[in-house]
Amino acid sequence: MRPQPGTAEWDAYLAEGNAKQARKRVSADVLLRDAAGRLLVVKPTYKEAWDLPGGMAEANESPSDTARRELSEELGLAVELRGLLCVDWVAPHGPWDDQLAYVFDGGTLSSGQVSGLYPHDHELSACEFFPSGEALPLLPPRTRRRAAQALRALTEQRPAYLENGERSVP
Repeated sequence: MRPQPGTAEWDAYLAEGNAKQARKRVSADVLLRDAAGRLLVVKPTYKEAWDLPGGMAEANESPSDTARRELSEELGLAVELRGLLCVDWVAPHGPWDDQLAYVFDGGTLSSGQVSGLYPHDHELSACEFFPSGEALPLLPPRTRRRAAQALRALTEQRPAYLENGERSVP
């Protein structure tokens, strides 16, 4: 017999179900541009290719909080997120389980923000603005597809759902 809601037995029943449900890795990146419309990319010290600013969520952290925290920690930036551009379901690969990758619009940085921009922690060795046609090829294929779709969503002003960097729903 199922326990009654509001009881300790009910909470234990729900906790058991929660423990058995799938867990997803979550990342949150941000598209940031300068006044010329160039895209900010960062060079992680632990990866070969460039990346979008952002990173992995901590336990029970929302994707938007993840994006803001990563920008603050790695670049010393505090920006107002302007909206969600895309969510990308990434299939399991290598040793990694599947993941939900969010990309937010961080808008255009002011000239003061751009001139004072530099890596603030050991995880980044560089940060630079490039025209999108130059920035995208610097990214690894999966991230490149996601960033291209996020740029498309920005232009269309409509968030996109992706699977492995490709639109799954028109």
